[in-house]
Amino acid sequence: MGFIEKISSIHLDILKEIGNIGAGHAATALSKLLNKKIDMKVPNVQIVSFDEMMNMAGGAENVVAGVFLRIEGEAPGSMFFVLPVEQATSFIREMIGDESFSLESPPYSEIGLSALQELGNILSGSYLTSLSDFTNLSLYPSVPALSIDMVGAIISYGLIELSHVSDYAIVIDTALNEDEDESAEYVKGHFFLLPDPDSFQIIFKSLGVPHND
Repeated sequence: MGFIEKISSIHLDILKEIGNIGAGHAATALSKLLNKKIDMKVPNVQIVSFDEMMNMAGGAENVVAGVFLRIEGEAPGSMFFVLPVEQATSFIREMIGDESFSLESPPYSEIGLSALQELGNILSGSYLTSLSDFTNLSLYPSVPALSIDMVGAIISYGLIELSHVSDYAIVIDTALNEDEDESAEYVKGHFFLLPDPDSFQIIFKSLGVPHND
């Protein structure tokens, strides 16, 4: 895929800026939800292959909490938000006020799963709104699907729905902290954006970043 090789640091800087604006929106929404100040940042954005994406999430057999949704509109694609199980558990306990909640083994409480899905909704919606605002493209999410499973299974499930599979993913590292305790990482996960094959060009053309086909 020649276009991917031509993506420059300028492209990645723009994606990081989009990510940081989305993170700001998400932090505001989470602060209201949890009734406490939440700080959120995007330490890194990169474009990686599927194999690298799996490795970043701990390997294909690593069990994680994942939220998957399809992006519809002018630049279709798929989105995944993947959290280590321990950090997902910590977030849900904070959100529902139940220290006994666990993701160690099913069945999981419905209220806990709803909380995790809400986190996915907030983060994906915030990033998608930011991307849409920057590109002036019409983009909207499908209803998210929630899974507690191996990374490989979650991502494969999402990609089954695609008629065309892209070879690359945009990875937006995501870190949320409680402002009151900067030493404690509240949630740290990976946000994977997988544009459909033609959507990479559509997104970057919309951003006004020159590229040579």
